[in-house]
Amino acid sequence: MLFVGLPFYVTLLVSAVCAYPVYKWLLAVKVRQTVSSHLPTHQGKQGTPTMGGIIFVLGITAGLITAAAKGEGSWWTVGLFAGFSLIGFVDDFVVPRMFPGKRGLGWMQKLGGQLLLGALPSIAAKQMDPLSIGASIFLVLFFANAYNFADGLDGLASLIGIFLFFGLGALALTQTANGASPDLHVASCVIAGLAIFLFLNAPPAKIFMGDVGSMGIGALGGLITFQALFAGSTPMGQRPWLPVAVLSVVMLIELVPGPIQILSVKLRKKRIFPKTPIHHAFEDAGWPETRIVFTFAMVQLLCTLIAINLMLKV
Repeated sequence: MLFVGLPFYVTLLVSAVCAYPVYKWLLAVKVRQTVSSHLPTHQGKQGTPTMGGIIFVLGITAGLITAAAKGEGSWWTVGLFAGFSLIGFVDDFVVPRMFPGKRGLGWMQKLGGQLLLGALPSIAAKQMDPLSIGASIFLVLFFANAYNFADGLDGLASLIGIFLFFGLGALALTQTANGASPDLHVASCVIAGLAIFLFLNAPPAKIFMGDVGSMGIGALGGLITFQALFAGSTPMGQRPWLPVAVLSVVMLIELVPGPIQILSVKLRKKRIFPKTPIHHAFEDAGWPETRIVFTFAMVQLLCTLIAINLMLKV
């Protein structure tokens, strides 16, 4: 089986067809980015339409449904992606519209929804032991929130996502003898959707991804990782722990400083990092935005290439 198939082309086509109408709709309903006063270098982005992730959410959903209908994918995957995208939509659009003054869901509400959905990969794999369920929830929540944190600069999340899912697609390819892994379609659909979205998200961004886009993409990353580490066909002794760790370096860099910063402020009343997510710390150090995006994207690309090389040795 090739790396791309019909679901890839369906995602590419639907995302491309939806891009301009969604962009015009977001302008019409005035779903605009509110930039924090703590980010003075971003004030020029004030008012840029957000929730642009709807463009690829529609495309990827169509691609995943195509794969499931052909028997080459799982309806559980469609449910996981749609569920996390719905949480993002409620956070981005529903709550601010219904409760003026609120920027979105509270962290407990958002986390509660994520926890309920995070077990879907283990349920789909019919692995209901506590270890599998815990691993499924942890990996899905880790990738969903890490990728959400990465959505902060023009083109950053899009480029990181394309390179990350290229590696995750290669990971899925190693899980079966003939490469016929349903997760291969998942990775290719994400790459197709993000490639279309990047046309509007490249610097200077005309549109931002929003939680509606980043949450679902991240959840799919957790799904593929869970399948490789706990539910794939590779014997347990040959699980690709090291390749997965290398692939996840940028996600770790984006996510981990946030909770550490909050804990430090709560307990010590002091910051450890100038800003979180960590890419904003590089802005404080005087790096141009394009240089930060290029550097993070290249780090992810290098991690992906190293991880693929390690996979060949697993």
